[in-house]
Amino acid sequence: MTETTEFDAVVVGAGPAGAAAAFELARAGRSVALVERGPFPGSKNMYGGVVYGRILDTLIPRWWEEMPVQRWVTRRQTMLMTGHQALTIDYRTDTWGRPPYNGATAYRPDFDSWLADKAVQQGATLLCSTTVTGLLVEGGRTVGVRTDRPDGDLRAGVVIAADGVNSFLAKEAGLYGEVSADNYTVGVKETIALPREVIDERFAVRGDHGVDIEIIGCTGEVPGGGFLYTNADTVAVGLVLSLPALAAGGSRPEELLAALKAHPAVAPLVEGGEVKEYSAHVIPEAGYDMMPELVGDGLLVAGDAAAMCLAAGVWLEGVNFAIGSGAAAGRAAHAALRSGDTTAAGLAGYRTRLESSFVLADHRKLREAPHLVMGDLAQRQLPGLACDVAEAVFQVTNPDPKPGLVRIARKQIARHGLKLPTVARETIRALRAYG
Repeated sequence: MTETTEFDAVVVGAGPAGAAAAFELARAGRSVALVERGPFPGSKNMYGGVVYGRILDTLIPRWWEEMPVQRWVTRRQTMLMTGHQALTIDYRTDTWGRPPYNGATAYRPDFDSWLADKAVQQGATLLCSTTVTGLLVEGGRTVGVRTDRPDGDLRAGVVIAADGVNSFLAKEAGLYGEVSADNYTVGVKETIALPREVIDERFAVRGDHGVDIEIIGCTGEVPGGGFLYTNADTVAVGLVLSLPALAAGGSRPEELLAALKAHPAVAPLVEGGEVKEYSAHVIPEAGYDMMPELVGDGLLVAGDAAAMCLAAGVWLEGVNFAIGSGAAAGRAAHAALRSGDTTAAGLAGYRTRLESSFVLADHRKLREAPHLVMGDLAQRQLPGLACDVAEAVFQVTNPDPKPGLVRIARKQIARHGLKLPTVARETIRALRAYG
């Protein structure tokens, strides 16, 4: 089949954002090229988390019947950790283990290929092993992309940049301002093979149920956090680390990850496993405060390319925001093409759609949360304080009488060099940030 080089739209990047954009455009009857530099969608992705599929309801009815799932997450834990302690909030519910489900662990090569194939089924043209080398610009307006393919340029009425973190297309178009390294983290992850029955016993789950654990206080002098989650017959354990702190030297990601795996709260969970994969990836951490302009003449930006990764401590989400923004970009591009106006003004409906959805509503509401999570109090003081308070509460002090919760809290706050007004002020700040 001869491939056309002129489309209504070109989507760069076949991750969740790009696939969702291509899906919506193709479903609306538009000709769309979905361009992926890897040999297949998901081939170059590293992912340490959970796919929250509720956003798929509007794209693929009863998606849970066919999505490639490792385990349904029915147990969520938030762990505060010191070098020898761990305090865990553990929530589980069987409700999340049946339709319509809440979240699932999935291998990105499987998930991304599945979602991109859905776009192809709607009529999108998938071009793999194709690197976009730049934008085609005429009269100040984007009219397509240049590629390394023998047939060269792909022309289109609209280009959607879903080319991942540090989007060079958005930067080339001048949509990003000054980029600060403080807004980025590095995610490192090991995928460790364990027999399914061992995972079931260690994590107290059965069948296709699984666990997602988020950890604060596990990264030493480097601000960041950790995670551990279950797949069918592997577990993923990893860290998210401040890029500037790593660049300053003193700690290496693999050393910090080894320390997490050796921690007494984690070691029994991964003991005896075989490392199958080690990977690393840059993550946009600052959310709303680092987003570029989302719209240009003939150009939209979605997913990680637009920094739409929610890193808010309690909520660590990315794929759902990528799908949501990609779908909105596809719908906005279709509307602009239908009106015959693909200038920035004609594409402005994209921003409006995002504002009225969870994508920007959640990012705006939680815009202070990433800064709080990466701040000194949350990183260096809160885990130790919380663990010491818990230890004092559960420590049996016979023959001395129990000291009482207020006295314990005051004593530990002072012991950690904090003052009650400071703790109260930061607590209020956190409540406001999480609104």
